[in-house]
Amino acid sequence: MKKLISFVIFTITSLISFSQNNVVDEVVWVVGDEAILLSDVERIRNYYGTSLKGNPYCVIPEELAVQKLFLHQAALDSIEVSDVEVNRYVEAEVNHKVMEAGSKEKLEEYMQMPMKKIREEIFEQTRTRLLMQQVKNALTKDIKVTPAEVRRHYSRMPEDSLPFIPTQVEVQILVQHPKIARDEIERVKEQLRGWAERVTNGSTSFSALARMFSQDEGTARQGGELDYSGKTDFDPAFANVAFSLTDPNKVSKVVQSEYGFHIIQLIDKRGDKIKVRHILRRPEVDPKDIEACLARLDSISTDIKAGEFTFEIGAQEISDDKDTRYNHGIMVNTKEQTGERTTRFEMGELPGEIARIVATMEIGEISKPFSMIDRRGKEVCAIIKLKNRIPAHRASITEDFQILKGAIEIQKKEEFIQNWIKEKQKSTYVRIKQGWGDCEFTYPGWVF
Repeated sequence: MKKLISFVIFTITSLISFSQNNVVDEVVWVVGDEAILLSDVERIRNYYGTSLKGNPYCVIPEELAVQKLFLHQAALDSIEVSDVEVNRYVEAEVNHKVMEAGSKEKLEEYMQMPMKKIREEIFEQTRTRLLMQQVKNALTKDIKVTPAEVRRHYSRMPEDSLPFIPTQVEVQILVQHPKIARDEIERVKEQLRGWAERVTNGSTSFSALARMFSQDEGTARQGGELDYSGKTDFDPAFANVAFSLTDPNKVSKVVQSEYGFHIIQLIDKRGDKIKVRHILRRPEVDPKDIEACLARLDSISTDIKAGEFTFEIGAQEISDDKDTRYNHGIMVNTKEQTGERTTRFEMGELPGEIARIVATMEIGEISKPFSMIDRRGKEVCAIIKLKNRIPAHRASITEDFQILKGAIEIQKKEEFIQNWIKEKQKSTYVRIKQGWGDCEFTYPGWVF
C-alpha cells in the first residue's frame, strides 16, 4: 500500500509548471512516503556553492535520501531533539560563521541571503544533524573497542600508514563581560514589561511580539515557541520561572538568564516537560564599555606577566566564563561523534577569532585583549594563553592511544552504519525521476 501511495505522490506532483514549460518545482526522488523536490536540491546547492564536491544533482539528492532513512528511524524510535538543544548549536554556528566572514554584512554577501534565511538554514540542518546523530548513537551504542584491539590493529601497520594527526593546540582563556549601564538594563526590562502588559490586556499576541522583537532569532520566526523540554534543557533561572507558570493567559515576570532578559508564556505541560514561548532581549553594550573592559584585561595581562599571579589563578578568580573558570581557564573540545572530551583542538575546531590569534602565538604567550561574540550571542572581552602546541605527526601508540582508539571505534561504527543504510535501501520504496539516476552513488542500491 505504501508503494502505491508513494507512486501516486510521485506521478501526481512530479511536475508543477506554468505555461511554456517554465518549471517552478518538481519531485525528483521519492524515498518511502517522502518526496525530494528540485527546490530542496537547488536550495542546498546555493547554500554550499562551490564548496560542494561532485555533481550536486547526484550528491545532494542522495544525501537527502539518506537523511530521510535516518529521520524515519528517529520517528519509529521516538527520538526527538528540542528547539532549546538545537538553538544552542545554532547560536554557536551562526556566531562562528559571522566571525569567519568578519561581519554579518559580509556573511550575507558571501552566502547571498539575509541573516534570517541563513539562520533558518542552519536551524534545519542542525536539527537534522542532531536527530541523525542520535539515531546513529542508538544503533551503535554497543560497539566498543578494547585496548588489545587497538594494539593489535596498529601493530600490523607500517609506520608510514599510521593516521596523520594535524597540528593541535591547548588554549586557556580568561573572559570578562563588559559592564552594562544600569539605565540600559532598566530600559530593556521596562520594554519587556510593556510587552507583557500588552499581551495580558489582549491588545496584541505574544507570538506576534516575539516575531517582531525577540533577539533569539532561532525561535523568533516561530513566535518565540520552544518545543517540549525538560527542566535541565533550560538555563536554571529561565527554567525556575518557566516551570512555575500555570496559566497560559498570563506572562511571566522579567527573568535574567545567561543569554539576556526574557518574558515567558506557558503553552502546555506534559508530565515533566513544558512548551513555552519567550521573548529575548539583550542590553546594548556601549563601545566605551568595551574599551574599558579591554583596558581592564590589559592590566590583568600585565600583572600576570609581572608574576603578580598566574593565568590559572586569574581564570579561576576573575574570569566570567563559567565553562572554563573552574578548569584553570583551559578550553575543552567535545567531539560530537564520540562524546569524547579533550583539551586538544585542531585549528579548525576553535572559534574563528581565537583561531586567528592562536595561529601567530608562541607557547606560553598571552595574547593582547580582544572582543568576540561568545556561544550565547553576547559580546565579551578576552585574553588567551597558548598552553601547548602539538605539531602535526604520525600517531604513536604511546602518545596518542586515545586518538587511535577513537579512530578505530569511529571506523567500526561507520562500517555498521553503512551496512545499515544498505539494508534499509532493500526495504524502502525508492523512485528516481528519469535522468536523475545516472550517477555514481555512494550507495548504489538506490537504482535496481
